[in-house]
Parts: sequence; structure tokens; C-alpha cells
Amino acid sequence: MPDPLLTGSWLVLVVITVLAWWLSPGHAGGHVEPSIPITVAVIALSAVKARLIIRNFMEVRTAPLWLRRTTDAWLVVLWTAVLAIYLF
Repeated sequence: MPDPLLTGSWLVLVVITVLAWWLSPGHAGGHVEPSIPITVAVIALSAVKARLIIRNFMEVRTAPLWLRRTTDAWLVVLWTAVLAIYLF
């Protein structure tokens, strides 16, 4: 029997993927201009996706507290760096 938490996480990942695709102007055709708000939104959605994948599909949710905190800190540093590189 499937784990409801994994199924729910998978559905959230699918919704975030579709939302990120819908936000991107490239799929509509025509001229594409860079947009800081859209990019920030997609980066934030990617951070949520990364946390869901690490927590639920890499079994970190049952890991010791220090490992959960370390992976969360690593994600914050990583996505903050990605955002800072894009914005500056």
C-alpha cells in the first residue's frame, strides 16, 4: 500500500512543476524578457521542491535531528547563493 505522505509529496511536486512552467514566459512563444519577480518565484518553488525531495524521498525525515537541520541549512545557503548570484 502506498505511503500517503509520499503520494501527497509527489502531488505537491507535480503541482509546483506545472506552476513553475506556467510562470515561465518561454512556453507562450514570442519575445521573452527577463523578469525578476518570476525568477524569484521559480527559485523559491525550486527550494520547496528540493526540501520535499530531500526530506521525503531521501529518507531524511526519519534521520537524526542534526542531519535534518544540516540539510535545511545547506538548502538555505544554496538557494540564497543562487538568488544572490542572479540578482547581483
